[in-house]
Amino acid sequence: MSFEVDLFVIGAGSGGVRAARIAAGHGARVMVAEEFRIGGTCVIRGCVPKKLLVYASRFADDFADAAGYGWRVGEARFDWPTMVAAKEKEITRLSAIYRANLEKAGVAMIEERAEIAGPQVVRLAGGRQVSARHILIATGAAPALAPAIPGLEHAISSNEIFDLKSFPNRLLVVGGGYIGVEFASVFSRLGASVTQVTRAGNILRGFDEDMRVGLREELCHAGVLFGFERLPTRIEKRDGALHVALSNGDNIVVDQVLIATGRRPNTAGLGLEAVGVALDDAGAVKVDAWSATNVPGVHAVGDVTNRINLTPVAIREGHAFADHLFGGRPVAVDHENVPSAVFATPEIGAVGLTEAEARARYDIVDIYRSRFRPMKATLSGRREHTIMKLIVDGASDRVLGAHILGHEAGEMIQLLGIAIKMKATKADLDATMAVHPTAAEELVTMRTRTERFERKPA
Repeated sequence: MSFEVDLFVIGAGSGGVRAARIAAGHGARVMVAEEFRIGGTCVIRGCVPKKLLVYASRFADDFADAAGYGWRVGEARFDWPTMVAAKEKEITRLSAIYRANLEKAGVAMIEERAEIAGPQVVRLAGGRQVSARHILIATGAAPALAPAIPGLEHAISSNEIFDLKSFPNRLLVVGGGYIGVEFASVFSRLGASVTQVTRAGNILRGFDEDMRVGLREELCHAGVLFGFERLPTRIEKRDGALHVALSNGDNIVVDQVLIATGRRPNTAGLGLEAVGVALDDAGAVKVDAWSATNVPGVHAVGDVTNRINLTPVAIREGHAFADHLFGGRPVAVDHENVPSAVFATPEIGAVGLTEAEARARYDIVDIYRSRFRPMKATLSGRREHTIMKLIVDGASDRVLGAHILGHEAGEMIQLLGIAIKMKATKADLDATMAVHPTAAEELVTMRTRTERFERKPA
């Protein structure tokens, strides 16, 4: 059977674009369909615009800190429309680069919605059908608006918050995951009165406990008001504001309600069920180590598979998929020890196991922990602390995990992730010369073990 293309990619986000480019580089005939904007969540309404807002929010601290270093700075005023326009200009530039790179690679770009019409057949929104030897689902994920309560239509998700016409002086953030935490931090520093509520008893489930507690304390000091073990039960719009009833009986009046209670894989309406592609309970596409589904010729990468929902993971999966299928290079993606960051202020950087995870898996776990005031804060007078933590296998001395709360934690954890991926020991870190004066030097100068946990024989 002859096919129009060797690979049809549904979704022009980070994973899909990388797969398309690499496949084309191996000589495959490739077509990509995207119904929104080229670049996907990360470029258009995720990582990139969020990090730009993070940078904007930190100028407030910089202006305040300058006086301690001899600078006299006039009254500072933040202008939301200016920031939104600058953000839009940058993501438009990046989207154009994505498009140009696809064109240079010889990939055909179709700006329409696409769905699977049958085995090795894709149907475009305009009615055209394309036969493809292989189909790659790379449609990512979307915000899940929950819980379903009266007035939920008045709330917004992380998709809409970047393009608000006016700045929300009073913001309610619903959800304690990294998206909710990051936006609570950003808007608090930009000048909003922020309340964050979550059904859990703390923020950032799944992160190391010391990081969770440390960041919560810093956000409280920055002005974020937390409400734990409570959620909205009703949202009413009246008198130009949103009146929100909470499950504990409290009521709050705000300008915007941001729902950040998680994301769901974008699998609805793709025709997956019609061809028998298996989905898990969350609606994610089930794949094997090579990103193949249970249906021959259908594959998936990125957030739509709900493996690790991070842009670099999607890119690596897309690259490995194309190399394996079209380049004769069978390399499966290793999803262990993937570094990650929470871009609140201060940041969290994490790689490897948390203390709780290590204690559940290993017989002897050594903890090295350091808490100190960063050097910059000594003259600025800012109340700020950095926390660094190493999790070590007490039997082999291998570093199992590293966790950092503080300025540039994301930058530091990227480099430390290399060492942990290479199975570095605590002795390897100890033997590394420090760079002084830096915060990162603490990672190689922590000599005193703060705790040891030994599993008692059954």
